[in-house]
Amino acid sequence: MTRLLLPLLIFLSLAAPAAAREITVFAAASLRDALDEVAELYRDETGDDPVISYAGSSALARQIQQGAPADVFISANTAWMDVLEEDGLLAPGTRRDLLGNSLVLVAGVEGPVAELTPDSDLAGWLDGGKLAMALVDAVPAGIYGKAALEHLGLWDSVAGQVAQADNVRAALALVAVGAAPLGVVYRTDAQAEPRVYVKAAFPRDSHPPILYPAASMVEKQQDALPFLSFLETGPAQDIFLRHGFTIIAE
Repeated sequence: MTRLLLPLLIFLSLAAPAAAREITVFAAASLRDALDEVAELYRDETGDDPVISYAGSSALARQIQQGAPADVFISANTAWMDVLEEDGLLAPGTRRDLLGNSLVLVAGVEGPVAELTPDSDLAGWLDGGKLAMALVDAVPAGIYGKAALEHLGLWDSVAGQVAQADNVRAALALVAVGAAPLGVVYRTDAQAEPRVYVKAAFPRDSHPPILYPAASMVEKQQDALPFLSFLETGPAQDIFLRHGFTIIAE
């Protein structure tokens, strides 16, 4: 009887489907809409389950430094990924630049769209209200925004009116609900929120290039690599493009 059961047990163990894997992804808040859609597609195609935690890149990087169990990290700038790489927390050879973005000034009311220049009356546009921005010394969108305003010579005129938020989506929400008349966000954020309108675009040379690097963590490489590779496939890139991101060519 035992001899008859053994081949059957072996067959059943081989035939059983592989258990679905849960992949913990830490991602910049500006990726939420697009990455949720990409994750759903990956879930449908593989059966694995990407679980995504969104926040400012600085907060996520610090959590990883403190031992948070991330499999994948997608930052909104290279500096925070550099920090984790210097700490030896990235799996070697897994880092890649995925996406690009651009910076815009948004308003809660629709109007003509211009390009910000040194002659723009940003303080006048605020009319005593607040300029919503992500944390200007920590969160990538805030860092890019402050750098751009300084480059244009506009920062000193509005610095006292800046309302800083924990991440770029929180800054976007301040404009969407009318708590701030203007905000500095990514173009993809403006596209995702129907209650705001682009008032002005920032010149691309007014700030460092906006890049989204991704990598897996040390000891998490095997679970993370298939998902990282999927982010660079045509179907995933089509989703990112539709949400307003640019694709970084190898």
